[in-house]
Amino acid sequence: MTDPPAIEFAHVQYRTTGNRILLNDLSLSVQRGEILMLLGASGSGKTTTLKLINGLLQASEGQITIDGKPLQDWDLIRLRRHIGYAIQEVGLFPHYTVRDNAALVPRLENWPPQKLKARVDEVLHMVGLPPQEFAARYPNELSGGQRQRVGLARALAADPPILLMDEPFGALDPITRVALQREFKQLQQRLNKTVVFVTHDVGEALLLGDRIALMESGRLSGVFAPRDFLESSDPAVKPYVEAFRAMQQVFD
Repeated sequence: MTDPPAIEFAHVQYRTTGNRILLNDLSLSVQRGEILMLLGASGSGKTTTLKLINGLLQASEGQITIDGKPLQDWDLIRLRRHIGYAIQEVGLFPHYTVRDNAALVPRLENWPPQKLKARVDEVLHMVGLPPQEFAARYPNELSGGQRQRVGLARALAADPPILLMDEPFGALDPITRVALQREFKQLQQRLNKTVVFVTHDVGEALLLGDRIALMESGRLSGVFAPRDFLESSDPAVKPYVEAFRAMQQVFD
C-alpha cells in the first residue's frame, strides 16, 4: 500500500468574512520529499494556500488532508509543530539570542537541555551560522541574510517533515538571495523535507522546484515540471517564460 500524499487539497475554497473568494476549487497534491513551488502574482492565492495548510485559515469548502489525516482531525498545536514555517519578514524575537530563537519549538516541546543544545548547534551549522560565532548574538547584530538563516534554522529545529516557505529570500539583495537559494537546494537534497514554497520569481521557481504550481486569481492554472513549464504553450505560463527568457538575454 502506497503512502498518501504529504498534503492534499480536494476542491478547496476560501472566502473572507465579507464573502470575497480568495481561493476557488483548489485540488492539488504535494508528494513526500518534493519541493512544490507556488508561483503567481500578488493576490493569486499563494499565501492563502500556505495558511490553510497549517490551520491559520479554515477552508470554506472542500477538504485538506495532512499525512492522510483530515485537517479538522488534527490538534492545531500538534499540527503546527509538525510543520516548519519560514517567512520573508523572518519574525525573530529581538530580545532572544540566535540560539534562543532557533530553539523556540523544541523548547515548547520540552526537549531535554542536552538534546536541545545539540540540535540547535546542528541546525545553525546546517544553515551556515557556526554556533561558536553566532549563537550568542541578537538579531540586530546580524545582516538580513544571516537573520533569514536563523529563521530557516528555527523552522528546521524540531525536524518537522513539512516545511512551508513564504518568499523567504524575497527581501534580500540579489547576491545573498542566489547564495541562499543554492544552499537551500543543497540542504534539501540531504534533508528530503516536503516543502511548499511561495514565490513570484519564475527563476527561483525553476531553480528550486521539483514541480511548479501556477496560480492565477485564486485558481490553479496547472502543475508542471520545470522543463515542461518552459516548454508549455499554456497562455497563463507564457508571460513567465517570456520574463525568464528576457532576463537570460540580459546576461548573454
